[in-house]
Formats: sequence, C-alpha cells, structure tokens
Amino acid sequence: MASVASISCSSTSLSRLSIFSRLTSSTRPLFLSPSSLPFFSPTKTTTSWFKASNRFRLLSMASSEPKESPANNPGLHTARDEATNGYFMQQTMFRIKDPKVSLDFYSRVLGMSLLKRLDFPEMKFSLYFLGYEDTASAPADPVDRTVWTFGKPATIELTHNWGTESDPDFKGYHNGNSEPRGFGHIGITVDDVYKACERFERLGVEFAKKPDGGKMKGVAFIKDPDDYWIEIFDLKTIGKIGGST
Repeated sequence: MASVASISCSSTSLSRLSIFSRLTSSTRPLFLSPSSLPFFSPTKTTTSWFKASNRFRLLSMASSEPKESPANNPGLHTARDEATNGYFMQQTMFRIKDPKVSLDFYSRVLGMSLLKRLDFPEMKFSLYFLGYEDTASAPADPVDRTVWTFGKPATIELTHNWGTESDPDFKGYHNGNSEPRGFGHIGITVDDVYKACERFERLGVEFAKKPDGGKMKGVAFIKDPDDYWIEIFDLKTIGKIGGST
C-alpha cells in the first residue's frame, strides 16, 4: 500500500471525488484547509482547491436556507435580546406644511382617524397622530389618551411647524425620492389595489406610479399633499410578487 505521505491532488490512488466525499462527511469540520488533513501534503494547487470547495459549501448552505435566514443575511441576529421584549414599531413622522390639507387627505382619502393632537405653544409646533384605530375606545382623560395613542402600532405622526401654511417663501420638505435619496415611502394595505386606485383617481389624488405602470404590476404609489410617497397594495397581489422573488 502506498505511503499516505505521497498522496497529492494528482495522485490516482485518491480521486478528487473521494476527497470531497470525505470533506463533506458529517464527521468533518464545516470548513477545511489542507492542514486539517494529516495525510495531505499542501501544494499551491491543493490549497486553491480547498478554498474553492469551501466557497462551494458555503454557497450550497446559503441556497438551501430560506432567504430570511442568518446564512443569507450577514449581520442578522435571531436570538432576541431580552432587553428588547415589548419593543414594537409605533410611529413614522412626516413634517407637513398645512395640517388642514394633510388631515383631510389622511382622514378622507385614506380613512385614518386622529388619535391624539399635542400642541407645544412655546416651541410653536403641533403633532397629529393618526392611525386605523377605533377612537370610540380612546380614554377621555388627556393623559390617558396620550398613553393609549402611544400604545398603538403603526401610527403616522404629522409635525406642523406653525406658520409654514401661510409662508410664501416656504418651499416644502424633501420627500426622500429625489437626490439625495433617503427615506422612501410608507405602505397601506387595501382590499383591492385596482378598485382603491380607481377611487383615488376620482378624488384627484396624484400618482407616482399606477398599478399597471412600470415593471412591478399590481402595486401603486400615490402622493400625499407634501409629496410623500405611499405604496398601495393588496394581500393577494403582493403575495404573488413576493412569492416569485
């Protein structure tokens, strides 16, 4: 029997296939180097082969895992820190020019309710919290209503700096969708995206994208009075889009 010290990548006594079989055995380390095999004599060729094999194994592992797994999302932590128990997404804030115009849009066009209004006269600004909650269940006491509001998920906070509505020199706020780009949009789920958009058209709502515009069909983007974008989709359509990517 040939000495194991003489085994190399070019040896006929041990094919690459049999080497790979040994490497992929469940008893072997996840990632290997030539030095991890005592019978192997490292060369430039074998070192390159091991690197390629490890890359192949890494890609194979990632492709077999769900897209949302840590293997496919470097930096993702799935073990939640107990200190974050109770955290939830509560609000997104938009600065607005004119509360009268914005409140009309979010209540009449999108069907939201005003959950709470906070005024700060000394700093000359007001906050309007809107969402899809039944305000009939809101407490009458101002303090309790504030707590109730801040305990609701996914609300919109409209910030009005007094005077912008009547300032002829006020040019508006950056919506994040022109250079330099940053913030993009919020999203609203509707029963039927096409019917919803037909209604938006009748109401004179401005579109950034209609449902059949662009490459992504069945999803629309409308604009609020301050030019912020709002994605409009229904669960049936978004499921088909998401399931194919």
